[in-house]
Amino acid sequence: MSAAAIPQTGAKPSQTKESSSGPTAFAAIFACCQGSARAEIFCGCNPIELAELATHHGLLPVVYEAVSAAGASLEIRSAVGERYEAHVRKVLWLTRELGRVVEHLSGNGIPVLPYKGPVLAETLYSDVARREYSDLDFLVQKSDVPRLKSVLKELGYEPGISLTPREERDYLLSGYEYTFDSSNGRNLIEIQWQIVPRFYSIDFDMRAFFERSISITVGGHSMSTLCPEDLMLVLCVHAAKHAWAQLGWICDIEALARRTLDWNLIADYADRLGIRRILQITFLLEQELLGDSVGASRFPADEASTDLAREILARMERGEEHDIESLDYFRLMMNIRERASDRRRFLWRLASTPGPGEWSAVHLPEPLFPLYRGVRAARLLSRVFS
Repeated sequence: MSAAAIPQTGAKPSQTKESSSGPTAFAAIFACCQGSARAEIFCGCNPIELAELATHHGLLPVVYEAVSAAGASLEIRSAVGERYEAHVRKVLWLTRELGRVVEHLSGNGIPVLPYKGPVLAETLYSDVARREYSDLDFLVQKSDVPRLKSVLKELGYEPGISLTPREERDYLLSGYEYTFDSSNGRNLIEIQWQIVPRFYSIDFDMRAFFERSISITVGGHSMSTLCPEDLMLVLCVHAAKHAWAQLGWICDIEALARRTLDWNLIADYADRLGIRRILQITFLLEQELLGDSVGASRFPADEASTDLAREILARMERGEEHDIESLDYFRLMMNIRERASDRRRFLWRLASTPGPGEWSAVHLPEPLFPLYRGVRAARLLSRVFS
């Protein structure tokens, strides 16, 4: 891709500063994503650092294939291979567990849309081990959450947080997910009745997700999941929520963009939600990092999107991540929205929507529950002046 896509971004990852002993681990991982990795690109890389960075970016399977095909050193292949074998064991267990959970929920009449995890790996790569994940994600209807908790308990899963009835009522309005633990580990299941918390002001129509859902077979089990157009929006918003910190998310979006999609429908949904700039930034990053982008041609970027993509790319190359409770992060979340009304809603909801953090910090009797808005504002102000 030409440097004109994000003007004055500086060096591409493959051109980033090298140590005296060889290229950076990020440059090697970048070459793996491009399919241009050769044995010499790994020379001088610290094997453990390479394996850890591959895992951080969700690209361990890609790097494993590349180091094997390129004939990297035994130390590199051993470090990456050991982690890859553990990855395969984990995802095979998760895939079997996915089938067990879907079957049990279906038998209890609870509709769910599994996505990400093995479903996304099967959708994009026809191989459940082709991408990294550590849990199972299910989209659900908000009204089904109380019954879902009870049904998952029958399978040995307990919610990661405990809320009073009043707290749970508020959390279903302001939050977006419950995580569940079992004897096999923590946070193995996530049920989500929205894609992001309410304060982000991106209010997806969850009922429409179910109406537009498609069927897929994973691990021998048939199940419903998001249609490709909804999946594109969800993946872009998920990456934006985490400030595009993982290269693997960009790779997933690039793989989805190669499929047959109704781009007019995607644009219509994006405009309704006010997330066109999020898509512009995502596709600019995809174009800069991975080459030509179908999405970038469909969502031409304005100056604001270009500047933000440049900032995000520079952070990625430096290995820096946003603190999701920092003012810098909140500033970014405001700036990636193109509509002033959405930015105002974000600020208002951020300042006035209490959650588990406030409920655990201060214990108020139920009649005083509305005062938690003040607790929320005070906690945010303390961060500003700390």
